[in-house]
Amino acid sequence: MSGKFSTKSNNLERTDAIAKAIADSLEVGTLLCMYGDIGAGKTTITKSIGKYLEIKEKITSPSFVILNEYHSGKFDLYHFDLYRLEEEGVSTIIDELREYSQDPKALTIVEWAQFDQNELLGDRLSLQIKYFDDETREFCFEAFGTENTELLNRIEKALQ
Repeated sequence: MSGKFSTKSNNLERTDAIAKAIADSLEVGTLLCMYGDIGAGKTTITKSIGKYLEIKEKITSPSFVILNEYHSGKFDLYHFDLYRLEEEGVSTIIDELREYSQDPKALTIVEWAQFDQNELLGDRLSLQIKYFDDETREFCFEAFGTENTELLNRIEKALQ
């Protein structure tokens, strides 16, 4: 098992199983950076992860508000969406992004992490979601840092 792993999904049940494997493997302090085109499933996978973290609130896309916070689950979830900010606008929230993503008591998920202005280059788990058609996705994970490599190994093992 290595620092990279890919798996495909051809239906919502498999996507949900991927989310469960992620949620069951996560630890507080994890930073999950997501990449993918519009409609790839970044918010969908976040909703499923939240379900398995027992978050009671309805998880919605933070596209217009940039950040949604959830405090009712096994641990806190900070859910960022950088799409509307793009590269120029991220500078307006860079201090908050840095602060939240380093919270050792929470999980931070960042959608559209490619707009982060290289602020999230430390230890993290990256997830590229590739969209093929309405049902088919490929989930490409890459771990940065020892703890995230161990996390990725747990996810890979759970999905075998």
